Amino acid sequence: MLTHSTRVDTYIGLGSNLAHPHRQFAAALRSLAALPDTSLVSVSSMYRTRPWGVLKRQPMYLNAVARLSTLLPPKTLLTALHGIERAQGRKRRYRFAPRTLDLDILLYGEMRLNRTYLTLPHPRLPLRAFALIPLLEIAPDTLPCRRRYEKALQTLGAARHEVRQIPSPAGNPLVQEKISNPLRSSQLS
Repeated sequence: MLTHSTRVDTYIGLGSNLAHPHRQFAAALRSLAALPDTSLVSVSSMYRTRPWGVLKRQPMYLNAVARLSTLLPPKTLLTALHGIERAQGRKRRYRFAPRTLDLDILLYGEMRLNRTYLTLPHPRLPLRAFALIPLLEIAPDTLPCRRRYEKALQTLGAARHEVRQIPSPAGNPLVQEKISNPLRSSQLS
């Protein structure tokens, strides 16, 4: 497996609106923590949001952002994320379809990349309050693009008010904290 020689902080957007989203997140976090050459550093609070970009009625989404430290190159990481999605029942039926799990690479260090399979930073990140709010919750003040994303969030106006932080169940690690080992199932239920 290809790896980099230095660790890169990367931010992964999590979204789910099918098949018990809290459980989908718990399983996804266990899988992210178990990725080779990768550490799960922190996880934002959970946010309840309306579906984005859809015309058909569908359930509300649960969204969060996880911060990873990884040696995996972007394409390898993306392949691993797609594998986690498939393992959790993700079916890519049509754009903006309801989903059991959506994992997006929002930022991969300071890398800029424009390939057919991946664009970094995520090209629609400045338009998505449901990703910006949890990202800014856990991103350090030293994040080079932080000011740009704070400004983008301000320009979203009313959309940012439709993103509702929800309380985490007791013992649920979907809060900002250092996570150094793969998470136990009992912590995530």
